[in-house]
Amino acid sequence: QVQLVESGGGLVQAGESLRLSCAASGTIFSNSRVAWYRQTPGQQRVWVAIQTGGGAINYADSVKGRFTASRDISKNMAFLQMNNLKPEDTAVYYCRLIQDDSVYWGQGTQVTVST
Repeated sequence: QVQLVESGGGLVQAGESLRLSCAASGTIFSNSRVAWYRQTPGQQRVWVAIQTGGGAINYADSVKGRFTASRDISKNMAFLQMNNLKPEDTAVYYCRLIQDDSVYWGQGTQVTVST
């Protein structure tokens, strides 16, 4: 059973940076795919960075050029580096892993960006 735990969220001012981490436990295969989503109250969860089957990472237009997703497969870790944060980036951020047609989600970590 795969479990995901996000960390690294917090309260920052606009223009600052945060690095989110996603730690995976269980058996993780190198061909698994990771994505980062975010959700604000009353809204659907939307993706911000998603790893394709070919390994490339696509970014939502709203974060392109500011966010960078990466993985350290040897440590079962995924990261989301968020630079030049804006108030509209305020949300709960989730990591998602797809492996063998199973989908796993973390519990989320709150990111709040003040003006």
